[in-house]
Amino acid sequence: FLQLPADLTKMHLTDNPHPQVTHVPSSQSGCSIASDSGSSSLSDIYQATESEMGDVDLTGLPEAPVDSEDEEEEEDEDIDRTSDPLLGRDVVRECLEKEPADKTDDDIEQLLEFMHQLPAFANMTMSVRRELCSVMIFEVVEQAGAIILEDGQELDSWYVILNGTVEISYPDGKSESLCMGNSFGITPSLDKQYMNGVVRTKVDDCQFVCIAQQDYWRILNHVEKNTHKVEEEGEIVMVKEHRELDRSGTRKGHIVIKATPERLIMHLIEEHSIVDPTYIEDFLLTYRTFLASPLEVGNKLLEWFAVDSLRDKVTRVVLLWVNNHFNDFEGDPAMTRFLEEFEKKLEDAKMKGHLRLLNIACAAKAKWRQITLQKPSRDSPLFFSLLGGSDKGFGIFVETVEVGSKAAEAGLKRGDQV
Repeated sequence: FLQLPADLTKMHLTDNPHPQVTHVPSSQSGCSIASDSGSSSLSDIYQATESEMGDVDLTGLPEAPVDSEDEEEEEDEDIDRTSDPLLGRDVVRECLEKEPADKTDDDIEQLLEFMHQLPAFANMTMSVRRELCSVMIFEVVEQAGAIILEDGQELDSWYVILNGTVEISYPDGKSESLCMGNSFGITPSLDKQYMNGVVRTKVDDCQFVCIAQQDYWRILNHVEKNTHKVEEEGEIVMVKEHRELDRSGTRKGHIVIKATPERLIMHLIEEHSIVDPTYIEDFLLTYRTFLASPLEVGNKLLEWFAVDSLRDKVTRVVLLWVNNHFNDFEGDPAMTRFLEEFEKKLEDAKMKGHLRLLNIACAAKAKWRQITLQKPSRDSPLFFSLLGGSDKGFGIFVETVEVGSKAAEAGLKRGDQV
């Protein structure tokens, strides 16, 4: 299995990455101010423009849940339960103590959530971890000093420590201590293997999960059939993994696990699998780790906007980006210019519904700030122009700011509401 460099790995965060976030009301904000860092939905924007949108396609954009008092109480109870680590471990232990054939999908999800934190499972794909969780057996050794494996004993399992510490004493006199999350035992092969050294517990109540040699070999050596590699000019540029999110087989498909930066950007406008519905959000959250500048994404989006069939997809990406990471634009003059250019393209394309969504998203994410602009005399120019007022029926906004002027240096930007 050909590994791509580690820095090309794309992290898949969760199937439900949209926690409820408190929105900043547009009536209490300016238009070009530093944003909240939290991710949020665009449902408030859709409602504000529903009557004007017509046939605008917004399929795929998330909607925020509306909580009642009862739901809030239940949520508080859930938080209390999940914040208790002992209770969490009790739930995991209940799942572990079941026979593999008796484990439900929920049991495997619980085990998966716990096991992915352990170093032994760190470099495995999600599907491999899921299969290992479905066949693992739970074992407990009550007393310290108990010998688990003798030197030269034939191995038949792979062990991962969940609690306690074991010591491996090698024939040459050296010793090694292994603790929670470490593993020992067989390698993924069907060849006969023998223990080198003596393995014994160092503390009471040592807990392990064991995976039989046949299962361990089968799962780790059949990874290749679950992956699809995309090649360009003889080089692998993307690796996708086939996943099934439930045993019924209704939720299955490919998810991107590795790719070059260029290919990850391109995947923003490609069709996303049912098992990877949050690819855009995941990308916007993590691109800083593998791209030097957000303009690499912005320039591509502007280029793709010129293609009619890609226009809606590009607009959806930009709306999510503005709504979830507005500080990417405000903190970077080049990205502010990108946003202005994108706004102009929406105007030229007569996409008025999307344009209004973009404007309200910017307003909803903005906060107040104070700007001091000093003039040498009353007659000196302001270097910016305003638009709006009571006679126009809407607020006063900055229409233009002269590049390199005192107003621009003071931080005044096009779109600011006075």
